[in-house]
Amino acid sequence: MKGRYIHWFYYILALLIVLLLSIWLSVSYGEINLSLVEIIQILKSKSGIEYTILNKIRIPRILLGFAVGGALSLSGVLLQGVYRNPLVEPYTLGISGGASLGVALAIIFGLSTGIGSVLLPISGFIGAAMTIFLVYFLSLRNNYVNISKMLLIGVMVSFIASSAVMFLMSTTTTENVHSIVFWIMGSLDTSNVLLIRIVLITSLIGLVISYLYVNPLNALRLGEAKAKHLGVNTHVTIRVLFIIASLLTGISVSVVGVIGFVGLIVPHLLRIFIGSDYRILLIASFLGGGIFIILCDLVARTLIAPNELPIGVITGIIGGVIFIIALSKSKIH
Repeated sequence: MKGRYIHWFYYILALLIVLLLSIWLSVSYGEINLSLVEIIQILKSKSGIEYTILNKIRIPRILLGFAVGGALSLSGVLLQGVYRNPLVEPYTLGISGGASLGVALAIIFGLSTGIGSVLLPISGFIGAAMTIFLVYFLSLRNNYVNISKMLLIGVMVSFIASSAVMFLMSTTTTENVHSIVFWIMGSLDTSNVLLIRIVLITSLIGLVISYLYVNPLNALRLGEAKAKHLGVNTHVTIRVLFIIASLLTGISVSVVGVIGFVGLIVPHLLRIFIGSDYRILLIASFLGGGIFIILCDLVARTLIAPNELPIGVITGIIGGVIFIIALSKSKIH
């Protein structure tokens, strides 16, 4: 038992070191490359174009990327625990589709102008929240949540929402279509301090609350029936974890758009290396998701600089390739 905790400590330490390296790379590289000494001097002087770049662009993107990556990865590992399926991800339940529909409606009705930097995330979150409640209540039967039914309903709601977005795109102006497509592909390009703080605080609170259910999550690995025999109130646990995962996903998607594969690939890879014990998997997934998004955003900013790629494109390509390689090397037949 003691040896296990020592190994866990080393895993977390390694992730923290990689996180720091990722932050350093993201701060240092871009249209203007800066050394570590220059970064320290610039932050001390608080003046010049370099300070503006660090303070208004790179540091906010790092904080937002860490928060969003952690939230999506944590959401994925929670839902995988609830469904006992490592292939479930946050967007499976239609949350991204609902958020996309909300944003599409906001753009079409002209709410993206003026104070659109706030109204678009609000519209996205309203769409995500409505999807969450719709999937949840349609899955209720005799005050009991049928998780298999919930998964199927979530997939269908996702298809309906996606079809509604495509319908709206086919009937609106070219300018609106470009705005909708760019939002759907995801971006960390926001300097709104309030939004960044909301996502960061929410993700950290979600991580803390998730640890209150770490033992029920481990029990659910044995199956819902066995978890009940171990004294776990599975009905309450599933509801709470579903709400936490959905809110984390909804808030993240409403602010940065649809960034795929984070909630699927990060927990899956970490299970291979550190196992399925949620006492280590929760924090590891949170840190791993943050690292993944920060590095993908760095690639998105620098690959075709001075132009920027949508981060969803990078996460989709990298995540898809990594997942195929990991799956092909696994022992699943």
